[in-house]
Amino acid sequence: MADTNDEGLLLGRQVPVSEHYAPELLYPIPRRLARDALGIDASALPFEGVDLWHAYELSWLDGQGRPVSRVGRFSVPAHSANLVESKSFKLYLNSLNQESFESDDEAVQRICTDLSAAAGAEVGLTLFAPDDPGLAGQALPGACLDDLPGRWRAGEPDASQLAQGRAGAMEVHTHLLRSLCPVTGQPDWASVWIAMTGASVDGVSLLNYLLAYRNHQEFHEQCVERIFLDLQSACAPAELHVQAFYTRRGGLDITPFRSTGGRLPLPRMNRQ
Repeated sequence: MADTNDEGLLLGRQVPVSEHYAPELLYPIPRRLARDALGIDASALPFEGVDLWHAYELSWLDGQGRPVSRVGRFSVPAHSANLVESKSFKLYLNSLNQESFESDDEAVQRICTDLSAAAGAEVGLTLFAPDDPGLAGQALPGACLDDLPGRWRAGEPDASQLAQGRAGAMEVHTHLLRSLCPVTGQPDWASVWIAMTGASVDGVSLLNYLLAYRNHQEFHEQCVERIFLDLQSACAPAELHVQAFYTRRGGLDITPFRSTGGRLPLPRMNRQ
């Protein structure tokens, strides 16, 4: 969890937009703060994966001083030492608005250098034109849990809420995940996709477990890792893949993906 008393944390504070390039705005949060509480050994992660970000308000000036508008798809590896706090990410990107770059490649190199330094691992960036069809959202595969007789009950999510299903494989999703920002208490909304082989989980128990995040305060990436570990503990599947598609806030959406390996993350959704 983030130290919400840290004076460098911009989330929840009124901060003016910087008119000058300001990489110092990027605020790293050590992943170990949450992983230690979950019993995750940073030297032997029980998963691989990536945090995918889409930035829809990405702009700078070209060599002639003309504004450039792009959508950026960022990839932050799950093994990075830090996650980057989203408001600081947005403010940093806005600080590029009056910066001049001779080419998109030059902009990508500068941005990736700054973000990689903050994350503690190499961050990737792919640029899209705002109307690029490659940004089109897609429906999630698998059965939807939303019509099952699940119920929200006050309390925290816990692996003991999960009941094993039949042996085999399953692929499901729900659009009902809500968690809370640990700093501001504001709700974060997401769809979640889960696939596993070698085991399955009872659908109603899974939905009840995911609904228990409704008042749970944790960053997006941390929620996904908690879900992954709880499913692994309760069901011991041979393969497990968890991806959450959080809706856009401040021109950014985030899609954390955690996996035992063998699959790539899914594309973005329309709701993002």
